[in-house]
Amino acid sequence: MQVSVAAVSDPRPASGPSRLATPLHVAVRTATRLATALRPRRRGLAMATAGALLGAAFVAPGAAAHAAEPWSPRSSYTSTDRGDGTYTVPLLRSDVPDISVERVPAAENDEGRDLYYMISTTMHLSPGAPIMKSYDLVNWEIVNYVFDRASIGDSFSLRNGQNSYGQGQWASSLRYHDGMFYVAFNTNNLNGAYIYRTDDIENGAWQRTALGRGLHDPSLFFDHDGTPYIFYGNANISAVRLNSDLTAIVQDYPNVFTASNYAGQPFIGGLFEGAQFYYIDGYYYAVIITWPSGQGRQVVMLRSPELLGRYTSAGGVNTYEARGVLNSNGFAQGSLVPISREGGQTDWYGMFFRDTFPIGRIPALIPATWSNGWPTFGNNGVVPVEGPFAKPIALSPAEERFERQKSIVVSDDFANDAPHKAYLDEQWTIPAAPDIDESLLGVELLDNSGFESGALSPWAAQFGATLALDTADPAGGSAALKVSDRTLNGSGPNQYLNGKMQHGVTYTVSAKIKYTSGPSSVRFNLAADWGSGVQVMTFGNVPAGQWTTVTGQYTVPATANLNNFKFAVETPWANPQPPSSSVEYLIDDVSIVGQRPTIEHPTEAEIRPNGSRLDMAWEWNHAPDNRYWSLTDREGWLRLTTGKVVTGNYIYTKLSNRSELAWFEEARNTLSQRTFGPRQSAETKMDISRMKDGDVAGLAAYNRGFSYVAVKRVGGVNTIGVVNRGQPFAVDLDQATLENFLPGTTASLGAATEVHVKADLDFASPTGQLWTTFYYSLDGLTWTQLGNRVGPQTLDGSLAHFMGHRVGLFNYATQQTGGQVDFDHYLLSDTLTAQNRPLNTGELDAAIAYAATLHESEYPADAWAAMRAALAAATSARAGEFGTQNQIDAPERALSFHLARLGVLMTDSPEVPFTATAQARCIGGTAYLAVQARNDHDAPVRVVLETAFGERSVANVAPGANAFQQFNARAASVPAGTATVRVTGTIDGKDVTTARSAEYPAVNCAADPRQAQ
Repeated sequence: MQVSVAAVSDPRPASGPSRLATPLHVAVRTATRLATALRPRRRGLAMATAGALLGAAFVAPGAAAHAAEPWSPRSSYTSTDRGDGTYTVPLLRSDVPDISVERVPAAENDEGRDLYYMISTTMHLSPGAPIMKSYDLVNWEIVNYVFDRASIGDSFSLRNGQNSYGQGQWASSLRYHDGMFYVAFNTNNLNGAYIYRTDDIENGAWQRTALGRGLHDPSLFFDHDGTPYIFYGNANISAVRLNSDLTAIVQDYPNVFTASNYAGQPFIGGLFEGAQFYYIDGYYYAVIITWPSGQGRQVVMLRSPELLGRYTSAGGVNTYEARGVLNSNGFAQGSLVPISREGGQTDWYGMFFRDTFPIGRIPALIPATWSNGWPTFGNNGVVPVEGPFAKPIALSPAEERFERQKSIVVSDDFANDAPHKAYLDEQWTIPAAPDIDESLLGVELLDNSGFESGALSPWAAQFGATLALDTADPAGGSAALKVSDRTLNGSGPNQYLNGKMQHGVTYTVSAKIKYTSGPSSVRFNLAADWGSGVQVMTFGNVPAGQWTTVTGQYTVPATANLNNFKFAVETPWANPQPPSSSVEYLIDDVSIVGQRPTIEHPTEAEIRPNGSRLDMAWEWNHAPDNRYWSLTDREGWLRLTTGKVVTGNYIYTKLSNRSELAWFEEARNTLSQRTFGPRQSAETKMDISRMKDGDVAGLAAYNRGFSYVAVKRVGGVNTIGVVNRGQPFAVDLDQATLENFLPGTTASLGAATEVHVKADLDFASPTGQLWTTFYYSLDGLTWTQLGNRVGPQTLDGSLAHFMGHRVGLFNYATQQTGGQVDFDHYLLSDTLTAQNRPLNTGELDAAIAYAATLHESEYPADAWAAMRAALAAATSARAGEFGTQNQIDAPERALSFHLARLGVLMTDSPEVPFTATAQARCIGGTAYLAVQARNDHDAPVRVVLETAFGERSVANVAPGANAFQQFNARAASVPAGTATVRVTGTIDGKDVTTARSAEYPAVNCAADPRQAQ
């Protein structure tokens, strides 16, 4: 489908969709950058300057002149603030799970008002553990990250077959105590729990302490005397006491309370985790998420006069009483939030997330009514989805407008001018490459591997199994091993390989297995266990009645304890134990042989900062290799270079079935942002001239299920097309086939070296599914749809990624390294092409016109310069044709952000008093605009009257006198708009200029020539 769009200038109807804001250093950072990014699409006034356009309505070449609508910017893409003192839930419209919120009281910060900070789970993303800030608990922006990398090991860096999908950093707890900020979180595959600390949450470096053990869903809590505890657990909530400097665990308190203590209560069942602790009016409160069978997720609160309950109570009884406090539409895990009130009172709200996949888990600020020490959340316990509530914290009108422009997603021009943050300077010690004992490679490491010695040793039985030699039916040689009396999945043979296995070495692991009685087929796992849980080395499905070889490869991670390394044969675990747990079988020719190393090792160059600074809305899919991305190699472009070739040898270490990863998931240096709902459009431009054969690069909407538009280079030919991976997810993959282009979605790019691509994400048709439509263009103006919309993408029940869908820019190699793709920009909108709306510049025009009413002397120099740069970029963009709403919305959102920011930074300068009025009227069937300014000052002034239809200056207007001008619109009608009046006078010996706007109504002289004369 061809979509060709010319420039338009119709204002957006008031009922149109929300237009969205971008943070300070996003979308358009300098006039030169955005003008350069969009210049190939511009006609006519492409080189016009901002100054030449101020004071007049800005129109596309050939379009009719009209007055801009008043500037009234809508809330950002991730704000549900309605601008009238209310907001809707859930907030943010994006994936922000496992939230923990902390208040810094006004008396304890430099801003002199209560500040709120929030942290969230980011799992395998880098940087991770984002710190978000808010003044009103409704609008949030990202101000920092706790870490750049959670680890430099293989699993967080997509090396050597390892990954952290669905693992990494989970469920952080953020606390402020005695001038220090603390973050505690658990890692599922990175050696347990950590505490980070800093005295400057927005700009400071974080110090990391490893606690040396796992603490599920930790909640850091400081008691009255400052004693620090961490509460943690699932089903059983336990505690540990830390030493005074929070560097070590000094005492355990298992099972402070458990789900079984409340058996039979309707709010108990399924989950019982995510505990966060608070002290309120003499009680210790715990907030818990539960999920009873047949019900939705809900909030349970427990309270006790004793923090440690049974450990300090008389008779050792459980002192925590429990109540269900919220069971409405799945709003569940999160924080209590204190809000200061007059008279020293405190209100406590809830900040609980709701599963809204495939967007993700989205938080909601929910008011509470407290009675007898217990809260009722929402409207008598009901929290409607998209339901409105009154904002709990009132700000000034200027502050309200600015807060609504803040966002956790951004458009970006890759100008490399984001602020430098301390997490970028994180220090790591690079471990030496392992010292490989060559004598242990290429040889059999198992003793008596074919059971030919006439004895069982050194094989041993585990979990009740009986082992015996069998000479009746060996796979080869004279004997096999018979495994009987099995009652558990782990019942079977094992052999210790202490001192034989080596870190970083890849082993070929195999065994021949046969059974005759039981299910038609049984999966057998060849497993390792060094005390950190069973690790499946490889597995295979064995049909009944025939010898079958189970074989695969496994790389021993650096975390393995080589002095306690047990090899075992098992069947899969389930609760209750499945039929396969009792199958008797024969095993023969078991083998573990180390391969010559071909592994990657972390390097200093991979981790060292490369001088590029991305906006904080961006996160890498696993830790990046800094050698292979840059914002400095080519000014104003993001360069992604392929640093390795995908292998197809990666598996989900989180999943017991060891499902394989797709090539796209294996690719390193995929740069991503959150998605937002209910609809999102993302556009980028790629320079593909340096791609190499086998390279695949593009724009993706991804999770474990993913859809993307990409350019593939094969035999020197570039082809664009669409890939879609949906459910069900196979365990074994043919990666090349999986990521073939869908029929009917491809186009040859010929000799083109640049291509624009766009992804339109629809989360609302229907709710609970993501359908994506992809487009491409060679000039940014005329777009071609690539096939039909693809999907549906839905929640992955295995939780292999366990996060909302993200939008990513990627480039990976299937044949050779060194290919490069440059991305010029990333432009967002909430308007989809399929909505068939005309391109709308109304809000862009309004922002440009409003900027013309401001005066430099009233604002700080740096903020004024930032606004002028955004204004120059916006006017340059407005000077020509647009191909998508994204190209309009990105510069408008950047300019509106800076304009709103100026509103809260206005200096307290004197103003010249005057009164301004404007009126549209008809004279002889022609529309006129009459503008008048009365001098209310005690001295003569100079008056400038500015409209879309002309300008007039009047000097020496006496006190009490008027300056007046009637402007001919040269049209039969004009829409409602504003005129600007600037008055310059002398106050205290200094010239002062004051600017004000005067609104006027629409007039249609053709419809009724008798309107006001």
